[in-house]
Formats: sequence, C-alpha cells, structure tokens
Amino acid sequence: MAETIADTRRLYTKPQNLNDAYGPPSNFLEIDVSNPETVGVGRGRYTTYEVRLKTNLPIFKLKESCVRRRYSDFEWLRAELERESKVVVPPLPGKALFRQLPFRGDDGIFDDSFIEERRQGLEQFLNKRQTCLLLLFFRVAGHPLAQNERCLHMFLQEESVDKNYTPSKIRQA
Repeated sequence: MAETIADTRRLYTKPQNLNDAYGPPSNFLEIDVSNPETVGVGRGRYTTYEVRLKTNLPIFKLKESCVRRRYSDFEWLRAELERESKVVVPPLPGKALFRQLPFRGDDGIFDDSFIEERRQGLEQFLNKRQTCLLLLFFRVAGHPLAQNERCLHMFLQEESVDKNYTPSKIRQA
C-alpha cells in the first residue's frame, strides 16, 4: 500500500523589506465619525458629527477631508446608495423615537450616552461588513460599486450635501 505524503513546500514569496512591512498600505480607506456637537435650541436643536476621511484610492479627488453631518444626512446617503447602486446597504442605528418624548427626565436624544451610542452606530454604518451578492464582504464606502457614486463623494468630501443633485457615477480622479 502506497503512502501519500503531503507536499509541504511553500510557495515562493518575495522577501519583505521594512517599507513593505511598515509603509502605507497600497490601498486604504479610513473613515471616522467623531466629535459630536449639539447646536440650536428647542425644536431647532440637533447633533452633528465630524466625518473624517483618509485614503489613497484614486477615485477620491481629496485624499483627506473632514465634514460635519447630521443623522438626516446619513439617512439621505443610505437612501441614495440603495436607489443608485447595486449593493446591499447596512441599516442605520434607529431613530430613537421614545427618546424624543417629552417629560422623560433626561436629555433624550441629546443625552451624552445616546449621542455616543449613535456616533458608534453611524461609524459602523460607513465601515460595516455585510454579505453581498458581488463580494463576500464590503464596507459601504469601501465597496467598489459604492465608491463610484457621486452621493458618497458629496457626503464624504463636500462641505454641504446638495440633496437635489443629479445622480451620476464618478470617474477616476
């Protein structure tokens, strides 16, 4: 009876130098949601979040940007991506309707713990891995189909969001 011996030889790999090991990655996209600020008074009160982008992907015209966005801007982005791209878009953190009821005894949607919880949820929305038909995993902003959407570029890199824009695809910058 012949014995089968597994081939344990390794594939030839290029030796790694320090720049390969510790240099910047060939393609990266980092998005952070941070520094929530509550502005306004009464019914005109709302919270904005700082959305900071760092990338070396050629599709983005700016390699670093920082904008402020409201929860409603995230809702708009999600709706646009669902309508315009062919990707599965993850859900946003909930609207927290019960926190908006009067006479609660706390600050409701302006409570620091709720704002932090929502900030984490919004950051996960932009970076979350979801199952997709085209790829096993993707992040909203990291998905190749989503990266071509003008709404994503506007959301991440322009000072204000023009919700009356004409949907279109972005070509390489």
